[in-house]
Amino acid sequence: MAGDSPQEIMKAVKFYCIIGLCLFGCTVLTVSVATVEFFDRGARGFDTFDMVLGLLIATFKATLVAAIFMHLNHEKKMIHWIFFGSLVMALIGFLIFYLAFWDPISFPGFYLG
Repeated sequence: MAGDSPQEIMKAVKFYCIIGLCLFGCTVLTVSVATVEFFDRGARGFDTFDMVLGLLIATFKATLVAAIFMHLNHEKKMIHWIFFGSLVMALIGFLIFYLAFWDPISFPGFYLG
C-alpha cells in the first residue's frame, strides 16, 4: 500500500492520539457542564441550557468519531448518502412518534380494554 512507511504510520498514530485526547477533553467538559457550578449558565442545577450544551458537545464528539474513526471523511459519496439518509429516516420516525404522542387516536373502538 502507498501509505505504509514508518513515518506515515507514526503521523497517523499521532493524529489518532490527538483526536482521542480531544474526545476525552469533550467528555470531561460534558461531565463538567452537568455537575460543576462554574459551568452552570442557566438556572441553578441541571436545566435545559445544560442539556442543550451537553447534546451539542455529544454531537461534535459523534461527528469526530464518524468522520475519523469510521473513516467517513475518505469514503465515496454513496456512503454519505446512505449514512445521512438513515439519519433523516430516524428523525422522521421520531417526528411521527412525537406527533402521535400529542394527537392520539381517540375513537371509542380503538382501545380493547
